[in-house]
Order: sequence, then structure tokens, then C-alpha cells
Amino acid sequence: MEKRYSSFHPGEVWLDTEGKRIQAHGGSLMFLDGRYYWYGENKEFTDPAKGIWHWGVRCYVSDDLYNWEDLGLIIPPDLENEESGLNPHSMMDRPHIIYNRRTKKFVCWCKIMHRNGEQDETVLTADSLTGPYTVAREGVRPLNMDAGDFDLAVAPDGKAYYYFERVHSETICADLTDDYTGVTGYYTTHFPHPYPPYVREATSHFYRNFKHYLVTSGTTGYLPNPSELAVADSWHGPYKVLGNPHPGDKSMTSFHSQISSVFKVPGKKDLYIALGDRWMPEAMDLPYEDYEKMYAAHFSGVASKEELEFANEVMKRIPKEKTREANYVWLPFRFDGEMGYIDWFDEWRIEDYE
Repeated sequence: MEKRYSSFHPGEVWLDTEGKRIQAHGGSLMFLDGRYYWYGENKEFTDPAKGIWHWGVRCYVSDDLYNWEDLGLIIPPDLENEESGLNPHSMMDRPHIIYNRRTKKFVCWCKIMHRNGEQDETVLTADSLTGPYTVAREGVRPLNMDAGDFDLAVAPDGKAYYYFERVHSETICADLTDDYTGVTGYYTTHFPHPYPPYVREATSHFYRNFKHYLVTSGTTGYLPNPSELAVADSWHGPYKVLGNPHPGDKSMTSFHSQISSVFKVPGKKDLYIALGDRWMPEAMDLPYEDYEKMYAAHFSGVASKEELEFANEVMKRIPKEKTREANYVWLPFRFDGEMGYIDWFDEWRIEDYE
């Protein structure tokens, strides 16, 4: 495997070992048998003009987290069935895979937003992380709710949990069934808000020092916004909101990214990496002060008419997203007591951490 990189360069174009742009958006990492696996949405053919949203789920493997070999599509698009959630015209997002020790199956959930605006989940299973995957369930509406961005997590005893955005309403933590392909019916609700942009989405769970953390973003489409960190003593909470983990970012855009998952690096004492997507690199051309004013208006709840008009004017100047050209923003957490912070680095290395 060619060693192209020896460090992370957040926000820059990231190439695989063949020199091609990495396509693993909204993704996650798994550490198996001494190797790292990175999987996510394959956006290489995404073209809004043609109605193509995705081209399946792609996976990469690495020995050092810097250099990634393309293993190809582990879940290919369904080109035959126009109604399938895996059809390129369906809005398939944020695949998450967990391993079930009891069934010895890898279980993948995919968020699907259909052309009629309805949202549900497609669940697939495989004997290997890299597939082939078989559709186990389609059209899943957990707890009879519209399900948005989500994360999956497994407890040491094998119990699994599903954190998802009840669309434009609240965050739900639901217990998964023993085979991880459905929900049991037991759930709790968190972070209730009346409407976007206040509703929390892009939920990512991680566990540190006997505490459960959730990091979320607001709902502003692909436009980045301030993240929010919350902590609890148990899987179902209650969760205490700690605040924005990106206090050093004056633009209030989480360094122009949206976190998709958080990965604890094996063998490191306290290294957690926030894996983010910079969905709209071109939007970085907007002045910081415009973002600052816009989000102050959006999130203050007491914005003046002039502030809201300014925010709407800025929105009109934002370029259309080109997600196939999105870059990745991987940054380490820094902890101070319970609170976790994410600082900006133009370059950083895992070797610099204990």
C-alpha cells in the first residue's frame, strides 16, 4: 500500500492509495483484526440535475488512519427497482454498521428520504463487514415515526441502541431488538424543539470515562452550523447540554463541517476523533462576519426583523452544494472535565497523543 500521507490535513482533498478522491461521506470507522475500516456514502456520481443522490456505500481499509485502500462498493446501488431506498434517485444517507456477536452478523441501517418527502430506514445484514449485504427490512418507520439522521451503538453486554432525529421534532434513543434489525418499543425522548434550525440532527454517540456523550448539529440542510455536546450517565439519559464544542470558530459553522461520528482510537489513552464532512467547501468564501450574524439571527430566538432579513440575504448568496466534492474534517477532542472541545489544526498526527 502506497504511503501518501503521514498526518491529517483537515478540510483538504483526501486521496486514496490509487490517487482518487475518497468517497465515504456521512461515514464511520470500525477497527477489526488490527486494521481500520472506513465506510460511507459513495457520492462520486452525485448530480442533482440528473436526480442522482448516491451510488451505494463504499469502504476503505488502512493500517495507520492516514492512507486508505479502496475496497469498492460493499452495498451497491439498486439500479433495477425505482422504488428501492438503495436506488440512486432515493436520498440514502448516513449508513451505520454494527456487529452482532450473538447472530454473527454485521447489521447496516441506512436513512432513506424518498422523493415524496417521506423518511424511513433500510436495514441490511452480512456475514462480513465488506459484504455482500442482503436487505433484511425496507420501509422501516421505527416507533411509527419519520426517522432522520442517526447513530447506532452497542453496549459491552451486546445490547444495542439507536439514536435518531424524529424529523423536525426531537431526538429519540430506542432499544434495538436482539438481532439489531428493529426496535423493541422502549424509547426515550431528548432535546425537544419546535422546528428547524433548533431541532438537533446528525447525532453521534461516544462513551468516555463512564459517561455517554451525544454530539449533534442544528437543522440547516447542508449549510454548516454550531454543534452541540451533551452528556449523561446512562444510554437513555437524561442528557445535560454542555454547549458548543467549537468555541474557537467565530463563524459558528463547526469549522465548516458536520460531524457524522466519533471514533475512539485503540491503544490511545484518551484520543477521540470527530469525523466530519465539509459538505459545501465553496461556502467557505463567505466572510466570517456574515456567518456570525446569520447564525446569531437564526439561533437567538429573539432576532430582529433586520437580522432575519440579513440572514435570508446571506442564504441567497450561498453556492449550491456539490457533495461529490465534499472534503473531510477530522479533528481530535480535547477534554476539560466533562466538556469536550474541538480545536482547529491545519495538520495533526495521532502519534502526538499518548
